[in-house]
Amino acid sequence: MITRSPKETQALGARLAAMLRPGDTMVLNGEMGVGKSEFARGVARGLGITGPVPSPSFTILNAYDEGTLPLYHFDWYRIRDPEEIREMGMDEQIGGDGVALIEWSERAPEAVPERHLRVDIRALDEETRELTFTPHGGFPFSEDGLQ
Repeated sequence: MITRSPKETQALGARLAAMLRPGDTMVLNGEMGVGKSEFARGVARGLGITGPVPSPSFTILNAYDEGTLPLYHFDWYRIRDPEEIREMGMDEQIGGDGVALIEWSERAPEAVPERHLRVDIRALDEETRELTFTPHGGFPFSEDGLQ
């Protein structure tokens, strides 16, 4: 799918949020600054979260419980050892009562559940993004719901 502005990327995330259920996990892949956090903001808005949704680059996890489902937004860029995720208890939020969004999942691939939706975001130019959705492990997904 193609978006032509950060606002459209957020809107796509909001539409996807309507399809999410407790325990769902999405991994957001793409280069730094490509729009992963913009997409995550859209998911948050789609779940009814109204406050600020900053990137969790320095905190590793931002948790939100004001929406229709809890949202756990991870950024594993600063993870050096996958064991850190378990040691900090972050693995308890993945596959639990809410939705987990994970940026930089390649830092700890063994912590990603088999059933997840991979979202690859690629910049085509300054504003335009291509988003590709790949379900894994039986994740129920159809792009028809995003149109």
